[in-house]
Amino acid sequence: MRMRNRHYRQRNTATQMLVGAGVILAGFLFLIDNLGWIDLDMRVHFWPFILMLVGASTLASAPRRGSGAAFAGIFMIGFGAVSLLKGLGLIYISWKVLFPIGIIGLGLMMVFRAHKRSQQVAEGGDTASNQAESMFCVDEGQTGERVLDLTAIFGGVQRKVTTQDFRGGDLNSIMGGIDLDMRTASLNGTAVLNVFAIMGGISIKVPTDWTVELEGTPILGGFDEKTMQPKEANKRLVVRGTAIMGGVDIRN
Repeated sequence: MRMRNRHYRQRNTATQMLVGAGVILAGFLFLIDNLGWIDLDMRVHFWPFILMLVGASTLASAPRRGSGAAFAGIFMIGFGAVSLLKGLGLIYISWKVLFPIGIIGLGLMMVFRAHKRSQQVAEGGDTASNQAESMFCVDEGQTGERVLDLTAIFGGVQRKVTTQDFRGGDLNSIMGGIDLDMRTASLNGTAVLNVFAIMGGISIKVPTDWTVELEGTPILGGFDEKTMQPKEANKRLVVRGTAIMGGVDIRN
C-alpha cells in the first residue's frame, strides 16, 4: 500500500507541476499583453492554451495508458499550438484547412479508444469496465474492479463500484462529467483517487463510514466535500488532483 501511495503521490506531483507551469505561462502572456508587447485577445487565444495544457497532461499519462494517449496528447498540443500561432498572426493558415484537420484528428482519437476498449474486452471479458473513455455519449455500468481508470471527454461516465477492496484510481473529466457511486463498496486502510477536471465535473458518492481527505488544487474551479465524519477513521479515501474551470463534488 505504501508503494502504491508513493506512486500516486509522484504522479499527482508531476501533474500539479505541469498545471503550475501552465499557469505561469498564462500569467506571462497576460503580462506582456498588458505591457503592449503583443496584442493578445484571451477570448480568442485562451482555448488553444487550454487545449495544449490538456494535451500535455494526456501525454504525461501515456506511459501508463498506452499509444492512444500519446497520440491524443501530441495532437492536442500541436493543434492548440497552431491555433495559437494563427491567432497571434505568426503563421498564416486558413480555417478551411485547420478545421478539417481537427475533425480528422478527433476521429482518429475515437478510433484509437474504440480499438483499445475492444482489445480489453477480448482479453478480459467485462473486466475492462474499470477502464472507460467516453466521447460525445454516456457510458453507464457497474464494476467490481479494485482500481479505476475513467475518462470523460465531451461525454459522461457513470459507474457504480461494488468491490469490497477498493484501491483507488484515476478520474479525468475534460468538458464532460463523471458520476462515481461507491456507496455499496468498501476499502481496507487507505485508497487514493487522482482527479483531473477541466471545464467538466466529477461527482463522487462514498459510504458513511469512510473518512475523506482532500488534497486538491482548484484553478477557477472548486472542490466541494460534504461527507459525514465517521466515529472510526480506519477507512480513508484521499482525493488528489486539479480542477480547472471545473468542479469535484464528494458526498455520502
